[in-house]
Amino acid sequence: MTQRPFLSFLVVAAFLAVGCGDEKLYLAGSVERTALELAAPISEVIVELPVAVGSKVQNGDVVVRLDTEVAEAELRAYEAAHAAALAGQVEADGEYSRAERLRRADVSTQQALDNAQRKRDEAFALVAEKMARIAQAKKRLRDLTITTFAGGVVDQLPYEVGERVPAGGVVAVVLADEKPWVRVWLPARAVARANPDTPVEVKVEGYDKELTGRLEDVSRESEFTPHYALTEREGAHLVYESRIVLEDAPADLRPGLTAQVRLVLSGS
Repeated sequence: MTQRPFLSFLVVAAFLAVGCGDEKLYLAGSVERTALELAAPISEVIVELPVAVGSKVQNGDVVVRLDTEVAEAELRAYEAAHAAALAGQVEADGEYSRAERLRRADVSTQQALDNAQRKRDEAFALVAEKMARIAQAKKRLRDLTITTFAGGVVDQLPYEVGERVPAGGVVAVVLADEKPWVRVWLPARAVARANPDTPVEVKVEGYDKELTGRLEDVSRESEFTPHYALTEREGAHLVYESRIVLEDAPADLRPGLTAQVRLVLSGS
């Protein structure tokens, strides 16, 4: 199981507007949300999809069930091997006890006692190994019932019931409940005047209502404007990757939508 943000459409424009005593920075970026990718531990067939795309899920909810027939058979085999190892352990322990009594009575040799002890130790080690195998088999069996590790909304179910999933294949993507954000690139000349937690106005493509955001994070390292910036002049400038958290985003806001950001800069 892995945790990653959707890739975004990077900044396409950045410019300053001055007027009426205020200085505003206009940026463009795209909406992102944390996507939780749930993967199949082994190659197996899907037997049940208890949720649908768009469903709300909580931490620990089952989203996909894989076929457990082979895993259950393996577990039974390991349990049988463990039972046989236990029987061997009891026998080896009894043999050691007899060899010990004979040695105390000076009827047997030390070598015979040492051999009995070695066989007993091997029997105990074999039992421990079979117990570890059972624990592994139980873990593999549990992993075939795939659950979420955070609350959110089911965004993707790439496979259908009856399909075989490859080992490591993503069987579900869940958009985490945390607030979505807009990734933008802040020009170096504006970094010192863009205060953390400053309110930001955000217009997301396809939504009539203007959303409220706040500048939460500015990267410590600068980089050059992405190569497809609109102008050659802007392309030569250093920028800082930044995150604008959306405070009042609708629950169905999808990642990847373009957004226009208006940020008021503090006085110089």
